[in-house]
Amino acid sequence: MSFSQIKQIRAGELDIGYAEAGPADGEPVLLLHGWPYDIHSFVDVTPALASVGYRVLVPYLRGYGTTRFLSSDTVRNGQPSALAVDLKDFLDALKIEKPILAGFDWGARTANIFAALWPERTKAMVSVSGYLIGNQEAGKMPLPPQAEFEWWYQFYFATERGRIGYEKYRHDFAKLIWKLASPKWNFDDATFDRSAAAFENPDHVAVSIHNYRWRLALADGEPKYNEIERRLAQAPVITVPTITLEGDANGAPHPDPSAYAKMFSGKYEHRLITGGIGHNLPQEAPQAFAEAVVAVDGF
Repeated sequence: MSFSQIKQIRAGELDIGYAEAGPADGEPVLLLHGWPYDIHSFVDVTPALASVGYRVLVPYLRGYGTTRFLSSDTVRNGQPSALAVDLKDFLDALKIEKPILAGFDWGARTANIFAALWPERTKAMVSVSGYLIGNQEAGKMPLPPQAEFEWWYQFYFATERGRIGYEKYRHDFAKLIWKLASPKWNFDDATFDRSAAAFENPDHVAVSIHNYRWRLALADGEPKYNEIERRLAQAPVITVPTITLEGDANGAPHPDPSAYAKMFSGKYEHRLITGGIGHNLPQEAPQAFAEAVVAVDGF
């Protein structure tokens, strides 16, 4: 399956491309993808939710697909707080007040930040791999060797060689990440290529590299996000109803559920999704993901 139409809307610094399904007056659900994936991570989740009455919106993040910066002068910033502000601008442009947020990888982090900063704008949340709010100071602390090894690409991206390499080999690079992050997912070339088209965005490499360099304090953020970063550095507890998910075969770096359960003070549930499910959980287990969205809506 694929999305039949991609819409565009100007929001904040961006012209955001997004897919939409379901009734216009349905309960809004925002589905947020990660790196290096795209909106097709939700290609099966979307009709499942739309069929039971939800208004489903799936935006391309900055640097992906048809999302474009409105000005050539705007910093190609991959700072997580910038992506959360993008989400707020997107919701404001569409006049959506209080959606359910659901995502994985960068998308889960974006949902976490938004829910922490603007709980009054968040009905509930589904977050793969739990609580993912970080900060630059924490990013300076070394991890145990095995954990550092799993972040190999972050260190590669810290170098100019890595930036050039990702620019040159982004298709093969992303495919390798998919295989490492979901070792038991037997996706075919057509499935990968459908998503890889989103990485041809002219800002994809710049946004991706900045994100990982920012995490290690090797790249500056923008001053306009300083107050947000100050708040996030305090590791705010998320108060909205939340279901966290984890696949039983996630090959990407991820925290243990016991480490983050205390970061959710509202009604909370954790679900382990079995059957060889990797990092791209909504595409590998769309029924389980959709069921979590419906369930958290009922909390």
